[in-house]
Amino acid sequence: MQRRFRTVVLPVTLAALLALSGCLAPLQADGGADDASAQQVANAQQLSDAPGRTITVSGDGEVSTEADLAVLTVAVTATASSADDARAQVAERSETMRQALRDAGVPDDAVTTAHFRVGPQYNYDGKERNVTGYQAIHAYTIEVAPDRAGEVIDVAVGNGADEVQQVTFTLTDETRADLREEALRAAMDAARTDADTLADAANLSIAGVHSVSTSGGFNPVGTRVAYETADAGGASTSFEPGPVTVTATVSVTYEAE
Repeated sequence: MQRRFRTVVLPVTLAALLALSGCLAPLQADGGADDASAQQVANAQQLSDAPGRTITVSGDGEVSTEADLAVLTVAVTATASSADDARAQVAERSETMRQALRDAGVPDDAVTTAHFRVGPQYNYDGKERNVTGYQAIHAYTIEVAPDRAGEVIDVAVGNGADEVQQVTFTLTDETRADLREEALRAAMDAARTDADTLADAANLSIAGVHSVSTSGGFNPVGTRVAYETADAGGASTSFEPGPVTVTATVSVTYEAE
């Protein structure tokens, strides 16, 4: 899998804070020696308790790569005069579809229920609402390799599914975790670069990290699907997914001296 790496620094989110130690308060001019000594002790205590110099910056990292997982959502639907008949039709066609997927090499644990519903359909005649039938819907989520997405959709549609609701190209948990680590490193590098620049401008140097917070996410590629069945003479379904991007943002407070 070929990866493309890009570090992004967003100056709009950059915040720099220089917290400098306080100055000694002036001594009381009209007090005695004891009062002056007490004031000096208080000032020294105030200085020792004051926060050190810090610089706070933010940095952003971004890593893009090809998707290694396709998540397909397909649905089997049926309409009948009774709820039970609609449910039974969906159950029968669902089993036909699932067997076809098994025959195509899609394991059972890659096919899970997304949602299921059986409900009435209505016709509104003036102020009256009349039940005209019942519809059953069983939607499934199918996880496959990206290069099999079109093939698996064609198998599902040709064997009972009559809706393709969504196709998403994304990352497996393992790949996503690996790329997030890389994005975090890139974000930290960007933050340190800005901190060094600010410290140099203030005649300071970075002495260490005081605190770090982070946020981020990833952007899967979603595709709405238009398809033609084999009976209609349509070509097989195919996709050209774009890259999936993982991002990370850090806010770092550095100690300066």
